[in-house]
Amino acid sequence: MFKLIIKELREHVPFTLVGAFTGIILMFLCQNIPQNTSHNIFYLLHPLHVLLSAFATVSMYQLHAPGKHKFWTLVFIGYLGSIGIATLSDCLIPYIGETLLDMPNRHLHLGFIEKWYLINPLAFLGIFLAHFKPTTKFPHFGHVLLSTWASLFHIIMAIGGSLGWISHITIFFFLFLAVWLPCCTSDIIFPLLMVSYPSDSNT
Repeated sequence: MFKLIIKELREHVPFTLVGAFTGIILMFLCQNIPQNTSHNIFYLLHPLHVLLSAFATVSMYQLHAPGKHKFWTLVFIGYLGSIGIATLSDCLIPYIGETLLDMPNRHLHLGFIEKWYLINPLAFLGIFLAHFKPTTKFPHFGHVLLSTWASLFHIIMAIGGSLGWISHITIFFFLFLAVWLPCCTSDIIFPLLMVSYPSDSNT
């Protein structure tokens, strides 16, 4: 199991680097947009991230766990793996970066509380869809991009002016950190740790 997790983390580094680079490009293009606009974009990307995260998390669990699965088990795994980790990725880690860079408009946005009527139903929709047709290919790649962009627009809401090159490097680091470990934890590590293998398994 440990070797499988390390393998998956290593293989997803390129996806995350691509996502972080697209985030930096978007930041150059969008850093001066109004705060209200970046707020609206964040609340478009973050819910979609939650949807794909729930789908990918439940899919990974179903594809690796033997036998049939109780639906409430899938709900627990999918909700905790999507809402909990997407909040860490899109909201908490970006806010730490904003605080370290002393951004003037920084504010912690907790989507599952601020927009509970939007975020929570999409998490359950992702769980429901994965229950019937689990797959992990496109959902994870889309999840990585959406997470990167959601994290970015959380940061853009806080900028309040132009940034120097040191700030850009710092933001790139936080974008990578905000996506790689949380998204891989959500889509790979968490569901695999929840898998109950038979006692005679060599995994």
